[in-house]
Amino acid sequence: MEIGFIGLGNMAQAIIGGMLEKGIVTAKNISGSAKTQKTLETVQKTYGIEVKTSNVAVAAEAQILILAVKPQFLQSVIVEIRDAVQPDTLVISIAAGKTLCWLEEAFGRKVKLVRCMPNTPALVGEGCTGVCANGAVSEEEINYSLRLMQSFGKASLVEERLMDAVGAVSGSSPAYVFLFIEAMADAAVAAGMPRAQAYEFATQAVYGSAKLMLETGKHPGELKDMVCSPGGTTIEGVRVLEEKGFRGAVMGALLAVVKRSREL
Repeated sequence: MEIGFIGLGNMAQAIIGGMLEKGIVTAKNISGSAKTQKTLETVQKTYGIEVKTSNVAVAAEAQILILAVKPQFLQSVIVEIRDAVQPDTLVISIAAGKTLCWLEEAFGRKVKLVRCMPNTPALVGEGCTGVCANGAVSEEEINYSLRLMQSFGKASLVEERLMDAVGAVSGSSPAYVFLFIEAMADAAVAAGMPRAQAYEFATQAVYGSAKLMLETGKHPGELKDMVCSPGGTTIEGVRVLEEKGFRGAVMGALLAVVKRSREL
């Protein structure tokens, strides 16, 4: 199976690294193109794949073509490569906000299309990816696409109408988690803890809490209640967060992402 990448940025490298680590494909069966020679040299040295300066050459040879460019560049890239993409090629897009209908119109013909929404934890093998496909994609091809996305974390098939929600709750939310960690560390520093140690404690608390929820399957409210002793310190912190509209602010932020995604 020949897999081609147009765009070799962080997300493309996460996918390449995951596929190679899981043995889904070998480096000799992967090719990719990028805008800068520096990126091409770095990716070739790191992963041993074949790199090209021509997007058209990558598209023409790929049986699976992964479009890993930013949404604002996707239109021009598709115009460049659409005549080179073979009828049986499976095209996977990871561009936010670009629907299957938009992609079909950009290609100007029926193409096997899979739309994915991964997130940055894919860089450490802990990604979470939503996947949907058009009617030209077979069940076998959908399963293979899921297998590719699962090489660097979790991946689930979702209805396309939910992809904007996937982008909000999974794609954009790492930024909010990092803000939360930074704020907790700042508070610890204000209370006298050294900065490096504050980041270590805050980060491990978030990581451990997420792992606890995943492994126990308990509702987040139940886990929260386990920490909140009557008249204790934690419930006082929860009271302040609720007073400041913590949950409402988080919900508002994610719904703003959904709105912006639909505008792209």
